[in-house]
Amino acid sequence: MIDIALCIAVDHDPWLVLLAVFICCVGAFAVAQMFERARGTTGLQRAGWIFLTSVGSGATIWCTHFVAMIAFRARVPVDLDPVLTIVSLMVAVIGTFAGFAVATWRPGRLFAILGGAIVGGAISGMHFIGMAAYRIDGIVTWRWPYVIASISCAIIFSAAALLVLAGKASRYRVPVGTVLLVTAIATLHFVAMTALHVVPLTFSENPLKPDEMGSLALATALVGLMVIAAGVSAAFIDRQTRSDALERLHHMAMNDALTGLPNRVWFQSELTRQIDLALATGTQLGIVAIDLDRFKDINDVHGHKAGDDVLAILAQRMKNEVGRDEFVARLGGDEFVAMTRFEDPSRLHSIAGRLDAVLKAPLKIGAFEARLGASIGVAVFPRDAANAGALTSNADLAMYRAKSQGSLAPCFYDAELDEAIRDRRELANDLRQAIEEDRLEVHYQVQASVSTRAVTGYEALVRWNHPERGTILPSFFIPMAEENGLILQLGEWVMRRACSDAVGWDHQAKVAVNVSAVQLAHPDLPRLFHQIMLETGLPPRRLEIELTETAIMTDRPRALHVLRQIKALGVGVALDDFGTGYSSLETLRAFPFDKIKLDQVFASELETSPQATAIIRAVLALGKSLSIPVLAEGIETARQLAVLVEEGCDEAQGFLLGRPGLLAASGHMPLTDEAEVVPIFKAS
Repeated sequence: MIDIALCIAVDHDPWLVLLAVFICCVGAFAVAQMFERARGTTGLQRAGWIFLTSVGSGATIWCTHFVAMIAFRARVPVDLDPVLTIVSLMVAVIGTFAGFAVATWRPGRLFAILGGAIVGGAISGMHFIGMAAYRIDGIVTWRWPYVIASISCAIIFSAAALLVLAGKASRYRVPVGTVLLVTAIATLHFVAMTALHVVPLTFSENPLKPDEMGSLALATALVGLMVIAAGVSAAFIDRQTRSDALERLHHMAMNDALTGLPNRVWFQSELTRQIDLALATGTQLGIVAIDLDRFKDINDVHGHKAGDDVLAILAQRMKNEVGRDEFVARLGGDEFVAMTRFEDPSRLHSIAGRLDAVLKAPLKIGAFEARLGASIGVAVFPRDAANAGALTSNADLAMYRAKSQGSLAPCFYDAELDEAIRDRRELANDLRQAIEEDRLEVHYQVQASVSTRAVTGYEALVRWNHPERGTILPSFFIPMAEENGLILQLGEWVMRRACSDAVGWDHQAKVAVNVSAVQLAHPDLPRLFHQIMLETGLPPRRLEIELTETAIMTDRPRALHVLRQIKALGVGVALDDFGTGYSSLETLRAFPFDKIKLDQVFASELETSPQATAIIRAVLALGKSLSIPVLAEGIETARQLAVLVEEGCDEAQGFLLGRPGLLAASGHMPLTDEAEVVPIFKAS
């Protein structure tokens, strides 16, 4: 009786054994890679990857087995059954497919272990069916303890392999999983071969000649390696495709689509890195904040396409100007930023000057030529700031100073000068929050008929009591709202609050609301008025807007068109501060105002200046001839009021009649001390 395992150990082809080991290792590594890819997909894509993984694993197990078997010199006649050989391959492929499918079906260790056990069973099934296909001219017996041990090894090591491969991401996951998978295949094969005993009936060489056996082994190995290579190629192509896609996504995430320059995300990341380098090398880091001048004019006059072309051209110019350790990025809109690490301050001045020069250079887009220029602010780390946020903020402050001053050269951060700008920006942010959180107040100042002493209306005046800074004067925060793009939001808030308050009054007096030039230029202003009146229920006849002639003259045709739309709603329109602006009679002719408000500068001189009295008399005569009532502002003394009565003025407003204040819910306001010298007015 011959122990075939002993024959294997003492008589085999070492090159074919090494080839079998090579196939097993390479195949197991490819299977681990493909299984990992299958876990990262879902649906039909996962099913496709599981199929490729099972084909690769089946080919690995099958080729390893048969190349190893062909390498053995059994010294007995041997033949291969082709049907069982093919069946063994199918068992390996189908069995491992089931195992990998179970392992990826649900997350968790249980499914990974169960799937690995099925893979181990497939390895065992393939081996013993393959041994049945390996026909030996002798009596074959098996040692069952070794058979059980071999199957147990295959199941245990396969389960461990899939448990590792399905576990948490780690740099050692694929190598460890590969080793365990190789161990499962190898232990199954060699322990199972130890279980095999053959009693030869004849002693002779294999029916196949050694060179034929070698050719068969090489052909088997080649087929297996081709299958494995196909799977590996698919995984490589997929990984490369994903890598290219991720690279494109990363580029899109870190770069501006219009100009190709790095964007804000990249800038923040690179700024942090450059600060670390500056600290490590003892150098300085300069930030150059750039905001284009007159860019809005390009968009308004020539369209957004021309604006995009301008941005692309200027971005390319700036990109061409930066050198080593210099960077330029687009933060959004017409805002750019550059930075450079330096030891010699002249280098910082150089990049700021170069960028300033290319931005001021003329550019031609289609049929028009433009010169934009830019406001440039510069801040230096660590001289001007200790961290990235403060550095960019200080560069912005310097840039805002350059813009506000109309500076022709870059402005470098100056703590004393720029802190005022910072304070103003912080206050503007506080104003934005106050509007959004409804923390402003509307005070009302009475307007009364001079002849009947009846209240004709109340002018709505916005007031802001800052929680930390106290009362902020309207003369300060309203221009600030215009500078920071808050005036539309502020105007809408005042309009909505005034209309809501007026609806609750127990009298029918009008409420007057001021409208700025920015609001008047907005084409949706009539629609906003209509919407607010519908929401609050205020009749249009009780609403009056006040605007200056300066606001009208900003864009006279458009302003008059908007005013006609507002007047068509039934809303009254008053010309405010008459006598101090253009005071154009053409404006009075072009639009039928409901009221003329004479500026308070004339009332203040009524008691001392005959000229002021003459002007008021002339305006009153003009108003009567045009059938437009005239209201005099700034009435503070009884003598001033007496002159207005004598001259026939229609209405008056001022501290004498009542200071601005909060109205009671009924809509009445107590008279001030100054008003006691005149009869008490009653709401009409």
